[in-house]
Amino acid sequence: MTTKTNTKLYQLNKAMIGVVVALGLGTAMASSVTQAADNVSLEEAEAIQRKLVTLDTHLDTPAHLVRPGFDIMERHTYGHDFSQVDVPRMQEGALDGGFWVLYTPQGPLTTEGYQQSRDTALLRALAVRTMVTEHPETFALALEPDDASEIKKAGKHIVYMSMENSYPLGTDMSLLETFYKFGLRMAGPVHFKNNQLGDSSTDPEGVKWGGLSPLGETFVSEANRLGIVLDGSHAHDETVKDMIKLSKTPIILSHTGVKAIYDHPRNIDDDLLKQLAESGGVIQMNAYSDYLTALPENPERKEAYKGLMAMVKQGADHESLLEKRREIEHEHPAVKASFDVYMKHFLHALEIVGPKHVGIGADWDGGGGVDDMMDVVNLPMITQRLLEEGYTKEDLADIWSGNALRVLQQAQDYAASLKTASK
Repeated sequence: MTTKTNTKLYQLNKAMIGVVVALGLGTAMASSVTQAADNVSLEEAEAIQRKLVTLDTHLDTPAHLVRPGFDIMERHTYGHDFSQVDVPRMQEGALDGGFWVLYTPQGPLTTEGYQQSRDTALLRALAVRTMVTEHPETFALALEPDDASEIKKAGKHIVYMSMENSYPLGTDMSLLETFYKFGLRMAGPVHFKNNQLGDSSTDPEGVKWGGLSPLGETFVSEANRLGIVLDGSHAHDETVKDMIKLSKTPIILSHTGVKAIYDHPRNIDDDLLKQLAESGGVIQMNAYSDYLTALPENPERKEAYKGLMAMVKQGADHESLLEKRREIEHEHPAVKASFDVYMKHFLHALEIVGPKHVGIGADWDGGGGVDDMMDVVNLPMITQRLLEEGYTKEDLADIWSGNALRVLQQAQDYAASLKTASK
C-alpha cells in the first residue's frame, strides 16, 4: 500500500468517526472515542510518552555547550539564562534526546569566511562529542537508527548530530565526509540567507539561484552517498523542491510550520507538504513563535536589543550580557504565540499528510518556545493534546521518533546499496 493511500485511509477513518458522532449513530463507538479523549490527564500522557523513544530533530543546545559556566548536567531556567534544554529538564519532560545541531551563522562567500565557519563547526562537533565522553553514564552517541532504542533501554540520552547551514563546507563537498566521521547524520544547505549551495526562504535580497546551486546539487548527491538525511528547513520552496527531486532518499524538514495557519516564508504550503509526504519525507513541527502567527510590534524592545548587540560587538563578558538581556525581558517582555496556535500548525500537518509524515522539532535553544511551553519540561502537553484529538499510541511512536528514524534508515540503506553495487 502506498504512502498516499495510507494517509487517505487514515484521514477517512478519522472523518468517519466525526460523521458517526455528528449523526448520533453507533453511540457505543462514538462515546468510547469521546470518553477516551475527554479523560486524558497530563500525568497519563506523560506516562505514555515515557514508554516511547522521544526525539526532537532540532536541538540548538550545542551553542550553550561552549558557553562559559553552562553545565548540561545542572538544571537551568529560561528566565535566568534563557536556555531550554539540560539533563534534569529532559528527564522531567520525558525527552530522550534528538539531533544536536552544529550551527554556524552565515558569513561572506569567501575562502576566509568558509574556513572560519568550518573551524567553528568542527569545534561545535567536538563540544558535542566531549559532552558524550565526559558523561558516558548519561549520554550516548547515536549513528544508526537502531541506536536510539538501544540507548533508551540503557537509560541514557540519545545524541545524533545535524548541521544547520552547510555554509562551513565552503566549496569542498568532501568535507561532508569529515563531518560524517564525526557523527553527522543530518544536514541542511542554508539558513537565513542564500549561500553557495542554494536559496534561503528569508534572504532579504530574494532568490539567487532559483533553488539549489550547481554546487548544492553536488551537496545532495554527496549526502546521499554517505547516508546523511537532507534537511530542507530554512530553504526556499524552490530549493526544497529541488532537494525532493534530486535526492534518492526522502528529505526532512527538521523544524518547520505550515503556511495554511500562518503565511510566512519559513513555512510550507499544503501542495509542497503533500509533495514532501508523497516522496516519503517528514515535517517536524517548529515552535518558533515568530513563524507561527503575526506578533505585535514592540519598538522599545527592538531598540533595547540594539543596545545589547552593541555590547556584544564591544566584547562584553557573558554575565553582563545575560544581565542586560534579563533587564530587557523584564521591561519589554516578548509576546509569544500560544500553545494552541502551535498545535494548530501541528494538527493541520497531521490532517494533510497523516501521522506517518509528521514529527517534532521545536527549535529549542534556537528561538523556539510558546506560552506555557518555553522549555522541554512541558513536552507532555503535546502528547496529551494528540491523544485528546484521537491519535493512537502507535501514531505517537511515529510522531515522536519513528518517522525521523525511518528517513534516516532509508538514507543509510541507499548509501549501503551504493557500496554493494560498487563491489
